[in-house]
Amino acid sequence: MRMIGTKTHGYMDYIMGLLLIGAPWILGFAAGGAETWVPVVLGAGVILYSLMTDYELGTTRSISMRTHLMLDLMGGILLAVSPWLFGFAETVWAPHLIFGILEIGASLMTKTHPSNERTTHTRMHHRTAGAH
Repeated sequence: MRMIGTKTHGYMDYIMGLLLIGAPWILGFAAGGAETWVPVVLGAGVILYSLMTDYELGTTRSISMRTHLMLDLMGGILLAVSPWLFGFAETVWAPHLIFGILEIGASLMTKTHPSNERTTHTRMHHRTAGAH
């Protein structure tokens, strides 16, 4: 059931991106290997493709919400399995698994289209911008 609105998801994206980037140092597992860089790279990716998403908090709006959610799903799966995939599960695994599951859940529970309010506002903006 898709109950999370795209605007709420947008806020979650930027918060999650920052959390993933900072997690290795905040949670004390920054050893310089895959355990550190997988969440950092995925967090930076979340912020980058969020800026490019066609939703309320996107700036360039060049990728669809469906594509965004697929990226969230794939990134969440990669993050969740990364401790075993990259061989650092004996050192740390819980943050990667938990954040990965959160990403997977958000991707499956978010609406696939922005609200009508944003779409209408965007259309009106484009009409008035062209009239000047």
